[in-house]
Amino acid sequence: MTAQPRAILFDWDNTLVDSWDTIHDALGHAFIAFGREPWTLAEVKERTRLSLADAFPKLFGDRWPEARRHYLDRFLEIHLERIRPLPGAEQLLDLLGAMGLPLGVVSNKTGYILRLEAEHFGWSARFRKIVGAGDAAADKPDGAPILLALHAVGQPPGPEVWYVGDTEMDMACAANAGCAAVLLAGGDLVEAAGTAAPRFRFAGCEALARHLKGL
Repeated sequence: MTAQPRAILFDWDNTLVDSWDTIHDALGHAFIAFGREPWTLAEVKERTRLSLADAFPKLFGDRWPEARRHYLDRFLEIHLERIRPLPGAEQLLDLLGAMGLPLGVVSNKTGYILRLEAEHFGWSARFRKIVGAGDAAADKPDGAPILLALHAVGQPPGPEVWYVGDTEMDMACAANAGCAAVLLAGGDLVEAAGTAAPRFRFAGCEALARHLKGL
């Protein structure tokens, strides 16, 4: 029988919450400001994985700080109106709280925006640490953000620490930090391979909750 984890860290977007519409809108705003054709929503879901600091220099070259301003201005204008919890996310967090498991968030979303969204849902107190892009020495897929969160959680990395995410990058981040990778295989499943292969796969928050209830 699988042992109960001693801590669980979560990715944010497309793991606990749905903010693709906002990301698509804000990225399109930046593209249009630069005279470029915006990506479709499907393209955004496929191509958006890195933090802004890692992704935008590749997309916009030396003018990437200007593009980031366009993106963030639009994102902050609309994100709290549009973001929604994914099905079963709040119930999963309720269950984990009742189990007494220490929780955290590790995301490539800009740190202060991530914490605004957690506060918007009234979820901040559920997590001992919320780590976003720019908070650690490096962003995902580097293991540094997970290690920063675990320091605050008071747990060392290891196979009994689960990092739950929805992309191959999340699985790689877990492996880089020496933790167990747990894949939520939603509508945008990216197959992981090699050392980044997930230890567990679940269809979503509800399936993960059922598994944890059985431990």
